[in-house]
Amino acid sequence: MLTTDFLREKHEAGLPYSDYVATGDEGKRDAWQAIYEQAELNDSQRKLIAGFTREMKVLISSGVWCGDCVQQCPFAQRIAEANSKIDVRFVDRDAHSDLAEKIKICGGLRVPIAIFMAEDYEFTSLFGDRTLTRYRALAERQLGPSCPLPGAPVPTEELAATLNDWINEFERVQLLLRLSARLREKHGD
Repeated sequence: MLTTDFLREKHEAGLPYSDYVATGDEGKRDAWQAIYEQAELNDSQRKLIAGFTREMKVLISSGVWCGDCVQQCPFAQRIAEANSKIDVRFVDRDAHSDLAEKIKICGGLRVPIAIFMAEDYEFTSLFGDRTLTRYRALAERQLGPSCPLPGAPVPTEELAATLNDWINEFERVQLLLRLSARLREKHGD
C-alpha cells in the first residue's frame, strides 16, 4: 500500500533531476541531456504551469538505462522548472524494489512511473509507463511493416506530443488537488 509515510520516505530518498542523471555513465547522461534540451516549453505551456497553486510532490521510478525514461523524464523536469510548487524527485527502480513492487503495471516492473502526491504526501495519482503518444508511436513502429533501427532519432512531433501528454497529466492532477474538498477546507479556498 502507498501510505503517506512510505511515500514521504521514498520522495525524500529521491534525487533531484541533475543528481539522478549524473548516476548514469557519460553516454546515458548525454542522451538525457539531448532530450532535455529539446523539451522546451512554449509560452502557453509555461503560463499554464506557472498558474498552478497547489503544491505537488512527484516521485518518478525510473532507470537511467531506460530508453522510455530518457524520452520522457526530462519532460517532468521541464514542467517542474516552470513552477516551484512542483517538487519532482527520481528513484532508481531497481534500487527501490519495494516501491517498484507496489506500482507494477500489467504485472510488470515498468518505468517510468510517476506517483503524484498532495503536499502532505497523500497519494493522488499514478502515471506511466508510457503516454498515449508514446504507445501510438511504438505501435506504429512495432506493429506495422517495419521497426526502426535501435538508437534511431525520435521525431520532433512525437517529442512535442509526448511533452504535451505529460503537461496534461500534471494539469489533471493539479485540478484534482485544487478541487479536493479536503485541501480546499485546509486552505480555505
